[in-house]
Amino acid sequence: MKSIAIVSGKGGVGKTTTAINLAAHLNKQGKNILIIDANVNTPDIGLSLGAPVVPIALQHVLAGKNKPEDAIYSHACGTKIMPSSLSFNADITKLEKITNQLKNSFDYILIDSAAGLGIDAISAIKASDACLIVTNAELPALTGALKTIAAAKKLKKNILGVLVTRKAKNQLSLDNIQKMLELPILGIIPEDSKVKQAQLERETLLEFPRSKAAKAYMKAAKKFINPFEKDDIASKIKDFIDNFKISIKFGK
Repeated sequence: MKSIAIVSGKGGVGKTTTAINLAAHLNKQGKNILIIDANVNTPDIGLSLGAPVVPIALQHVLAGKNKPEDAIYSHACGTKIMPSSLSFNADITKLEKITNQLKNSFDYILIDSAAGLGIDAISAIKASDACLIVTNAELPALTGALKTIAAAKKLKKNILGVLVTRKAKNQLSLDNIQKMLELPILGIIPEDSKVKQAQLERETLLEFPRSKAAKAYMKAAKKFINPFEKDDIASKIKDFIDNFKISIKFGK
């Protein structure tokens, strides 16, 4: 498993936020990560990370004007990104060829998909080895997720599980979500104002390591690497020591 499409059936659930912060936390754990912005109509990755305009984008590669490595840029956190252009169009159905060319160069390729099930989203699913479903704990988002799951299964793609984002009180329970989608929940990202702050500052949540969302993405990244890994006493002691050091440093 090398390429993973970050997908949902509804916009605004946090696919791009998930792609960026999952990649950043995987990178922090020593993994070589590339994010591809496959949302060619309304691209977000470059904009979210402070590079809304780049000289060579995904579309240039799709059109055969440049090699894939020409469109790869490094963010300050270490994650590599392949942004899409706001002004140049190309045939997104050729995305699979690009991911296949790049698989040996990265531990994981995360494909930030467009919402819905249009040509952009279907091409992202086809270009992946597996899919990660991103949803909110609300019925419209879950209904969209069900449609995306059905499409991924029809294309015979492995589905890793579900990441529930912006989880707040008075929403559907995780038990109900799991029963509805019939997939394991790989992580729960709580509603957190630091997510919006990171977006405004064009940064990842690595800049806010004590935030609830950052901790949740780190936990999800660990499960992403090894979905069968269970919390053990050693890891809990390490987390306690790390948090204790942070508390001393900040005098709290």
